[in-house]
Amino acid sequence: MTEQETLTLYEKTGALMRGHFRLTSGLHSDIYLQSALVLQYPEYAAALGADLAAPFKDARVSTVLAPAIGGILVAHEVARALGVRALFTERDNGVMSLRRGFALQAGERCLVVEDVITTGGSTREVVECVERVGGVVVGVGSLIDRSGGAARFTVKRVALATVSATSYPPEACPLCKTGSQAIKPGSRVI
Repeated sequence: MTEQETLTLYEKTGALMRGHFRLTSGLHSDIYLQSALVLQYPEYAAALGADLAAPFKDARVSTVLAPAIGGILVAHEVARALGVRALFTERDNGVMSLRRGFALQAGERCLVVEDVITTGGSTREVVECVERVGGVVVGVGSLIDRSGGAARFTVKRVALATVSATSYPPEACPLCKTGSQAIKPGSRVI
């Protein structure tokens, strides 16, 4: 799937929205990506997961991990395409952790994936979690890179599509200055 085909799929399913939004990071933007709307269709989820897995097929990945909740389906489909297991992390007292009996072996080769990377914060937290428990991160992948390429990682990084969307701190948001109210379409409240 090309970058344009990925974005068309997001638009077709209503997963790419335009308006005034409050992002998970707390920043405001005129673009919001709700990947759950595209991932609700198994055939789209499988195709996106296979395409994201392809650049890592020779990386000897043992486990694919993602932050809950948005990355769970992505991790599952990428892991399916690679023939490995899928885990997800959750915050425990504010720290991204493996819970629910999930564990990694020392030196286990891990791929960290996400639906959308904006600042890279959640992805970095998963990388830190993997390293803290002795795993080795061999790559980072996302369906969408919302940072326009600005989010950097020390390992191989792949995104199926890049969206250059401007984000603003709330106090400097030009949309707020016009009187528009930011909405948070996602399920997590900040």
